[in-house]
Amino acid sequence: MAASQPPRGGTAATFAPPVMQARRWLDGVSFLADRPLLNVSQAAPMDPPPEALRRAIADAALNDPGAHLYGPVLGLPELRAEIAAEWSRAYGGDIRAERVAITQGCNQAFCAAIASIAAAGDEVILPTPWYFNHKMWLDMAGMRAVPLATGTNLLPEVQRAGALITPRTRAIVLVTPNNPTGLEYPAELVADFLALCRRHGLALILDETYRDFDSRGGAPHRLFADPDWGDTLIHLYSFSKAYRLTGHRVGALIAGEPVVAEVEKFLDTVAICPNQLGQRAALWGLRHLGAWKADERAEILARRDALSRNMSALPGWELMGAGAFFAWLRHPFDIGSDPLARRLVAEAGVLLLPGGMFLPETDPGARDQLRIAFANIDRPGLQALFGRLAAFRP
Repeated sequence: MAASQPPRGGTAATFAPPVMQARRWLDGVSFLADRPLLNVSQAAPMDPPPEALRRAIADAALNDPGAHLYGPVLGLPELRAEIAAEWSRAYGGDIRAERVAITQGCNQAFCAAIASIAAAGDEVILPTPWYFNHKMWLDMAGMRAVPLATGTNLLPEVQRAGALITPRTRAIVLVTPNNPTGLEYPAELVADFLALCRRHGLALILDETYRDFDSRGGAPHRLFADPDWGDTLIHLYSFSKAYRLTGHRVGALIAGEPVVAEVEKFLDTVAICPNQLGQRAALWGLRHLGAWKADERAEILARRDALSRNMSALPGWELMGAGAFFAWLRHPFDIGSDPLARRLVAEAGVLLLPGGMFLPETDPGARDQLRIAFANIDRPGLQALFGRLAAFRP
């Protein structure tokens, strides 16, 4: 194959990573000291973990020989057991450690889940706007991502999803609180999707990466209270956001034991074992950082409320959804969201993501919708952000 020709293989079937693409818009752009870049493109904490957690990581690195060796493919038994116990308490269910797998972040958990239940040529239903890495993995795996349009309220409809099911359908994916819209799916809606998937013999993949920042009190759903949840539900989680462990890559997958057995094959092949220091950090966080995490949640919810109040500074704009780390907005300009996002970098010092990165090309929302990862900036930063957007004239 000539060097100038594109590669053949799974990766050629999908698009370039959106966050990396957006970062390239910064090349050659200078920002004034009194008007620095406001980067609201990626949903990642900008601060390091709390000092106590960093000390625990350092202690493990210095004094725990196992932190530097291969470990069990499915993760540390202590961490699996801790997750099983905490999730059982939080959701009012009965989860055993044998049904928990630790992964290298939640993206890997999704890939492992898909690999365990589907193959090339199969179909997976994704509500739109979708999390782009989910779409990318399905593309690369030779599967068809079937878009489930959500309409103006951004909530997926069970009846509409049912109409999309074919003999090739293997799963429906829900993300709540949602990335990119921030919407929190009602418990009844999630339960209805579980029932739909059970009737059709599908998996319900429920990604709750942002569960720690849900504004509702108590469990956001009761799926684990169903004694037969393991026949349908595959639950995904990430430790990256709640404990600021993005660089340590720790996630979790909870499913029935037959699925976990298949997941083990995938994980052994691509990683052998999860990150050892990250696992110890996640375990320490679960045991010691409950109050700290509650404060983090309160701050994120305060930023969400501040964002909603600041919308009055943007005449013509519409806040379609907000929650967890995200806000999903409709802009009023006669310009597509992609060129608008590019211009905002140089003309307003703002880096955000256009709606087209989360939607099929044919979706009209790709033209006038945008995602802001507002958790990356504090409340004064939010005021500055809205001031710059209000002053922008295309």
